[in-house]
Amino acid sequence: MNKTPEIFPLNNFTEFRIQMLNWANQFNIFCLLDNQHYNFSAPAFECLLAVGCKKSITVQSGHAFETLKEFYKNNKGWLFGHFGYDLKNETEKLYSGNFDGIGFDDMNFFVPETVIKLTEKQVTIFYDGDAQQIFNAIQLSASGIAVNKQFVVEISNRIAKADYISTIQKLQQHILRGDCYEINFCQEFFAANAVIDPLYVYHKLVQLSPNPFAALYKLNDKFCICASPERYLKKEGTKIFSQPIKGTSKRDLLNAETDLQNKNYLTQNEKEKSENVMVVDLVRNDLSKVCKEGSVKVDELFAVYSFPQVHQMISTISGEVKDNIDWIDIIKATFPMGSMTGAPKKRVMELIEEYEQTRRGLFSGAIGYIDPEGDFDFNVVIRSIFYNASSQYLSFQAGGGITFYSDAVKEYEECLLKASAMMKVLK
Repeated sequence: MNKTPEIFPLNNFTEFRIQMLNWANQFNIFCLLDNQHYNFSAPAFECLLAVGCKKSITVQSGHAFETLKEFYKNNKGWLFGHFGYDLKNETEKLYSGNFDGIGFDDMNFFVPETVIKLTEKQVTIFYDGDAQQIFNAIQLSASGIAVNKQFVVEISNRIAKADYISTIQKLQQHILRGDCYEINFCQEFFAANAVIDPLYVYHKLVQLSPNPFAALYKLNDKFCICASPERYLKKEGTKIFSQPIKGTSKRDLLNAETDLQNKNYLTQNEKEKSENVMVVDLVRNDLSKVCKEGSVKVDELFAVYSFPQVHQMISTISGEVKDNIDWIDIIKATFPMGSMTGAPKKRVMELIEEYEQTRRGLFSGAIGYIDPEGDFDFNVVIRSIFYNASSQYLSFQAGGGITFYSDAVKEYEECLLKASAMMKVLK
């Protein structure tokens, strides 16, 4: 897209956002990144939408990062797509053998035909043709959310509660033996023969659980419906920063005093803080591989942010990137993100493969973009519903960080808490 982008005034952000998604849904490939009006750090947009596909690259782990480098050399500009969790097999020479009912590839990036950036007051359209034509087509799209009453979704647990508790206890024995310090363990909730409208489900999910790194991602017959609160990694000029989440407590919107107690619990609880600081150390170590010596620092430690269902403890780590380093090498050095693995990273990923029942795929991977200046921003794919429209298989996963001091029953309850918005939407 070499043409100068065109800017149009916006009178009704909410209506146009719905029209834009209804218009995008006709395409086989699109990626919506949705800030949901959070202002934790001044956002460059409220929504960023990439639609259509000029060129794309789909790669399984093996030589994925090098293949992406070659693709990017010839396709600099806007690029949207994902890194799947199982790229761990390339970064750490591991293996994935668990069941995968969804089938996202380990990596996919595409050069979009159109990019649309939305703020409250204006819409910017990047398009090689007539941007006015795109703007008009969107305005002619439906301004409402189609109500789909044909849902058929019966959710099952991949792991029974007793088995989950038993697994936590086994993982704690690994910690006791010194195999690891902390491990992120997840379980799958799934439905076979599921019939849903992904666009409708996305609207319901972000209405119930608006989060700053929400996304709706369509790759032909596969969908990721994402309400993530977590940033994996952002590059802005020569600076990169990561914002791992570790520490969760439930909201009580009916009782302000109890809600405040739940929020304060996170900063007063040594277990929650120790989990957070372990991940912070891991991220600092990852960033130091690609940042100038002495530049990696913790900007914010143990900050508690409130979301609709939960309070979360979030820390921010940043650094100055080394000169002449490829952005893809930055991803390779830090992926998968420490908040979704544990420490030490390679050993816990071996244990995750051994004890989890489902291949993670795009779950605990990352969705995001690279802009024409070479800056990027990627989320952590959690609090997400995955759907394969061809096989009618639906899946979502939830988990948490396990330490030696974890209470297995409470960890199970935290899992259900994180899954509650998705459960509610699908019911």
